[in-house]
Amino acid sequence: VFTLPAEIAAIAFQNKAAVYTILFKAVAETLRTIAADPRHLGAGIGLIAVLHSWGQNLTYHPHLHCIVPGGGISLDGGRWVACRPGFFLPLRVLSRLFRRLFLEELRAAYDEGRLGFFGDLAYLAKPDAFVCLLAEARRRQWVVYAKPPFGGPKQVLAYLGRYTHRVGRAHRCPSCGEPMITLAIWRCGQAPPRPFWSDTS
Repeated sequence: VFTLPAEIAAIAFQNKAAVYTILFKAVAETLRTIAADPRHLGAGIGLIAVLHSWGQNLTYHPHLHCIVPGGGISLDGGRWVACRPGFFLPLRVLSRLFRRLFLEELRAAYDEGRLGFFGDLAYLAKPDAFVCLLAEARRRQWVVYAKPPFGGPKQVLAYLGRYTHRVGRAHRCPSCGEPMITLAIWRCGQAPPRPFWSDTS
């Protein structure tokens, strides 16, 4: 799990497309770079990354969950290189490289005029203020967290299924107590349809 610190998350909230792109790129490059290093794994890896834009308490908290195999293809392409049991890559090394790559890309986006700042963040439009924020973010320890590996393919599919077959919030039908999702489609310019019941939860 790769998490953005609060001051960067605030920028992400106002610049979702730009910052999420940077987040995916920085995470993928971090994992691939450290995995390819012979001091760590010495292999090319693949990954699946899932963006979470909220935390458990449903507040804005952008972070990426990654599924990474327990090894990779050797750099010469000739064999499978397995990671050590219970250990994939060093978290502190991942955290530092992720922070550096992300902040470099964020600075480039700023210099190219791809970021906008509004309301409480309007002061960041001034280059000196933005550079100061980057310096503060560079001094912080960025959170990179690794969970134990999945038990096998069934667990991987169950994990992915939670993201592809669920929504952030499900409603319960008040008359029967069963989970229910209501979809409504309407044309642009028309008033949205009224729900046939009100959610009081």
